[in-house]
Amino acid sequence: MSEPLPVIVAPPSDTGGRRVRVHGENLGLAYNLEDLSEFLRRAGLDVDPVTAAVSPLIDWRGLGPEYWGPETRG
Repeated sequence: MSEPLPVIVAPPSDTGGRRVRVHGENLGLAYNLEDLSEFLRRAGLDVDPVTAAVSPLIDWRGLGPEYWGPETRG
């Protein structure tokens, strides 16, 4: 059985932004890849905004890295 990825990015909230957790610790609400990268830097993970979108450390829940706000779908 494989271990869960260390970084979890939740689906966008109804008001925008995505909850970020690292090793089970809630780091806050990110509104873009730059926010996510800063949270990860503070947690000791050096992941720049460009790399964050495709990093194997990150479990993007619900939607991918291009979605951050309460966009309407369909």
